[in-house]
Amino acid sequence: MGMELIFEVRDAEEGGYCAHALGHAVFTQAETWEELRANVLEAVSLHFEDCPVRPRLVLINARTLLSPADADIGSPGR
Repeated sequence: MGMELIFEVRDAEEGGYCAHALGHAVFTQAETWEELRANVLEAVSLHFEDCPVRPRLVLINARTLLSPADADIGSPGR
């Protein structure tokens, strides 16, 4: 079985999204979810270019991991 690479995705403070691979020095950002997906694929390809097998990717949106009460913390107007 190959390696699984898990990315934590968060809303960027300046807008858009940022993602980083847990346990690896792979970081990227983008304005849209589609751009982020493409950037993650490119970053992983470059980071693991010398590896014979590419890892399986999992993107986890940190917002979905919060409870509804936690998601409101720090949100303007709430």
